[in-house]
Amino acid sequence: MSTKGVFGLTGRALEKLQVALVVAPAFILFGYNQAGLGGLLTEPDWVKTFPEINTISGPNKSYHSTIQGVVVATFVIGALFGALSCSYTGDKFGRRAVVLAGGICTLVGEILECSAFQLAQLIVGRIIIGLGIGQLSATVPVWQSETSGAKNRGKQVIVCGIFMCLGYTLESWIDLGFFELEGPVTWRAPIAIAIAFSLILIASVFLFPESPRWLVRQGRIDEARSAITVLRGYSDENAMELQAELTGIELSLEESNGASLKDMLSMGEDKLLYRFCLCIMLQFYQQMSGSNLISVYTTILFQQNLGMSGELSRVLSAGALTWKFLSSFIAFVCIDRFGRRAVFIYSGIGMCICMICLAICTSMEQHSAQIAAAFFIYLYNFFVPVGFLGGNFLYCTEVAPIRLRVAMSSISTANHWLWNFVVVMVTPIALNTIGWKYYFVYAAVAFCIPISVYFLFPETMGRNLEEIDMMFRESPSVLATPRFAKTRPIAMPQEYVNEKSGVEHHGSDLEK
Repeated sequence: MSTKGVFGLTGRALEKLQVALVVAPAFILFGYNQAGLGGLLTEPDWVKTFPEINTISGPNKSYHSTIQGVVVATFVIGALFGALSCSYTGDKFGRRAVVLAGGICTLVGEILECSAFQLAQLIVGRIIIGLGIGQLSATVPVWQSETSGAKNRGKQVIVCGIFMCLGYTLESWIDLGFFELEGPVTWRAPIAIAIAFSLILIASVFLFPESPRWLVRQGRIDEARSAITVLRGYSDENAMELQAELTGIELSLEESNGASLKDMLSMGEDKLLYRFCLCIMLQFYQQMSGSNLISVYTTILFQQNLGMSGELSRVLSAGALTWKFLSSFIAFVCIDRFGRRAVFIYSGIGMCICMICLAICTSMEQHSAQIAAAFFIYLYNFFVPVGFLGGNFLYCTEVAPIRLRVAMSSISTANHWLWNFVVVMVTPIALNTIGWKYYFVYAAVAFCIPISVYFLFPETMGRNLEEIDMMFRESPSVLATPRFAKTRPIAMPQEYVNEKSGVEHHGSDLEK
């Protein structure tokens, strides 16, 4: 079994290449396609090609708003089912195979979408793209967390949010770049550009090692040992660090042996229901605190609700998403320094304040109020990526036990897409009916974030995945778990490993 990765790289160098060739295109596709129609919905040729979703002019704007919401939401429906499918396919075929399938789906969907002349073809393309994005969003963070060391796992997975935000930003600037042109190129070309990222992903996925945790579960111990050697950059397959990490994975799998999907709805010693609810809550917060509203409908908010010109709206929208992308690096710096709880609380407080201020400003018709509203959209885009553009995916993969990691991640990600569907369906109608009052819904949800995180969410920073599993198991109760996590020393008790496996302790951590 080869102990060298692609191009002879191992360890951190291989991890960085995996980020560049797999994580980056996967989550750029996520952001690019999710925002893909937001800036195109008011393009003249788009409206001409798809008059059924014209909300700019005509007597049936309210009806067309509903149809527009349905069309945008078809992407989310596909993503929801794509994410749910991973609860089976992720453990059956492995992480790499599912990522490949997701890449192929996005490629096919993008081709259908950019060549559409009828609304039906556009909808089919959106559904297929969504199916692929759902698979990628549920599987790539799991693969990343399972192949990363404990010390840098936060940064490795948080880049998912950074690249997702980059996808939003690229789409917004590309949309602006084609805005001054005329004809179908104004919307077909921006959609077609995403094909390049799908091709990169498809060509690269099998260049990198499979998840060693999945390999252990399949009984392919030698392949798992080889994968760990390559991923950690070990020079000797019999090194103590290698054996300790492999043993930790086997023990965690042994402890959770027999766990099934229905066990997620029961508490028991492993507190699976509690852990599942943490994942569900985070993904609910990510959508219902307004992140998708601001990302997808930024251009419409500026143009239709704040009364700005089409060109100025696109400039401000692109600027807001660029600012959001730059702000996402704060999480990269802070996630492994201040912890998961801190970034969630900070982000939640900021989002709540911004949504309240945005509601107040948009309730006024003065020009100064419009400027203030634009300011709070930008400020909101500073706070949201700190905790909820990657941090939510990271935490969900960390708290799930090894046997149910893909299932728990896929179902919680499907929950993310479910609330995404609610947002994209309701937003066009809500903005045309209740207007500024709509923002108070998101403010109320964001208000709950710091409270629930403080009392319910244990810190996972610096611990390997098997140790986090043990932490939940040993905690005396649900409400005591956050406090228990603060007092429990980092590193899996070595005497436990010795007792279970007979591995002699030489002072190494289980996971570096």
